[in-house]
Amino acid sequence: PQAIKILADSLGLEVPQENKSPGNVNYSGSETNYKPLYECLNKASEFYQSQLRGHPEAHRAITYLKERGLTGEIAKYFQIGFAPPGWNNLINKFGPSELDQKRLLETGMIVRNEVGHTYDRFRDRIVFPIRDQKGRVVAFGGRVLGDDKPKYLNSPETSVFHKGSELYGFYEAKHGSRSLTRILVTEGYLDVVALAQFGINYSVATLGTSTSQKHLERIFRLCPEVIFCYDGDDAGRKAALRALEVTLPTMIDGRQARFLFLPEGEDPDTLIRAKGKDYFESLITSARPLEEFLFDTLSKDIDMKTMEGRARYSKVALPYLKCLPSGIFRELMLQELAQRTGISKSSFALHEENMANSLHERKKPEEKSNSIITKVTNKPINQK
Repeated sequence: PQAIKILADSLGLEVPQENKSPGNVNYSGSETNYKPLYECLNKASEFYQSQLRGHPEAHRAITYLKERGLTGEIAKYFQIGFAPPGWNNLINKFGPSELDQKRLLETGMIVRNEVGHTYDRFRDRIVFPIRDQKGRVVAFGGRVLGDDKPKYLNSPETSVFHKGSELYGFYEAKHGSRSLTRILVTEGYLDVVALAQFGINYSVATLGTSTSQKHLERIFRLCPEVIFCYDGDDAGRKAALRALEVTLPTMIDGRQARFLFLPEGEDPDTLIRAKGKDYFESLITSARPLEEFLFDTLSKDIDMKTMEGRARYSKVALPYLKCLPSGIFRELMLQELAQRTGISKSSFALHEENMANSLHERKKPEEKSNSIITKVTNKPINQK
């Protein structure tokens, strides 16, 4: 049943539900219990979209979107909306009963403070619906229009929304191309929307978190290549290194990961508007392969001309390579490390074996002590 559900999710299909009775299996599990929550979130999304079209304050949101170069067509495609000013818009619209308010609370659309008062989470913000693989709204991201903090606000974790597994724009990317061969991972909602407007409809964004293995497995089930896009400053390179560390255990043979670093101070949104689609795609094409980024990053500040430097380099690099799954790619990476350091690949294997044996011995100090005593006295330790 789980395999059927995974396959259905990857294609955006609903698995037919069957009544739980002897001999029958309910493939949907507890998802049927979440149906009211999905309906609540969908109603909220439709409400926000209607407010962008008709609220007296909507001109501020429309002006901002136009200043960012977004068209009405792309805003409609991503179902962008407007959460108007005020504390109780959603509550007044959808929460007259206790059950309604409970659903709004469970979906994170309203907040209850310590004294029991409830209020709308999103206020005076442009809102971006976050959709799951099936296209259902599971959460929202909001960009402030005034001076409130934080600048961007995401829905909290709920029964139907987990930040570590959802990606903004994933549903749109999956359905935007018949033959998707790669996914570009960016850092913001507007990056995804702007790139799609210019015809690069295979980008996604993480939701205020670092890229996770769940994100990557979801991407790799859809296509064989992921490209991480970051600023070229120190913060961007540190974020890229974190992404690389998460990516290594997922790199089974046939998968590819690359890293794109933009000019400092630029992001995908601003760059594609300034330079156009062809220029941006040329950057994507020239993105650095995972192996190149890894080896070059680790060799920074190490003098590879000295034996000490090469020894240090191998010591730093080996733990990363050990994270790779067994396969041809792992063997090629070890060969590359051997070539860069002048150390044979068999030496790396022997080093790993010695390290494992050393660790095993440290974990058993009594056994180690006994073996030494036995060797010295040539008698079992339990004999006088």
